[in-house]
Amino acid sequence: MILLVDIGNTNIKFGLADKDSILGGFVLPTDITETSDSLGLKILQMLQFNRVEPGSIQAWVVSSVVPLMDSLLKQAGQRFCHCPVYFVPDDISLGLQNKYSRPSEVGADRLTCAFAARKLYANKGLIVIDFGTATTFDCVYEQDYLGGLICPGVLSSIKALSTQTAKLPQINLDIQNKELEIGRSTKDSLSQGIIFGFASLVDGLVSKLERKLGEDVFILATGGFADKIASVCTKIQEVRPDLLLHGLKMAYYIEKG
Repeated sequence: MILLVDIGNTNIKFGLADKDSILGGFVLPTDITETSDSLGLKILQMLQFNRVEPGSIQAWVVSSVVPLMDSLLKQAGQRFCHCPVYFVPDDISLGLQNKYSRPSEVGADRLTCAFAARKLYANKGLIVIDFGTATTFDCVYEQDYLGGLICPGVLSSIKALSTQTAKLPQINLDIQNKELEIGRSTKDSLSQGIIFGFASLVDGLVSKLERKLGEDVFILATGGFADKIASVCTKIQEVRPDLLLHGLKMAYYIEKG
């Protein structure tokens, strides 16, 4: 069994996995004031909750976009589980040709999701949309990671509105149906604007990216808001909430066995 770790700018997502499946997980806020001990003890609690002995963990497999957390996590893995801690793509190859002008600029999360999509789908072209802290569009053609687009995130857009506009209420982004409605309250106007605005953003950008990639393109989405946006999107064909964790699992077992 291995521990999968996705360190994002907002949250750290954990998953327990074997060769066949991801068995369970939990989410913590990303906090750069953590120590290796505080982080390790929280992970021990998660293992205990899932009735997993720390000594049964073969490795921790990590995607990180927060460099300040990397050394803490490595120390925690070695101290509390006495196992190696592997970071992608530095310690485990993802097998894609990175066509970025400066390959090191691509976040490990974007590469891992692109790798996972490539392993899961046979289409020549792939567009992976991740609704995270930012909304990213990543393009894959055959074995090449081509690059993509970075747009504002759903949550960061809501936070920007709420901090700059005192009278805006808190919203939950629930919508009653899949057709755009004219908002009759500030709350409804926000919900409709955010959900359908991002759906239109996705549909418009994907249409343009498809023309760049040619025929046989598959579009999938991941991230916390993927389900809500996909429900009113015309372009998203499938939602994979744990795409990144699946990518970490596949990368480890392909290379390390």
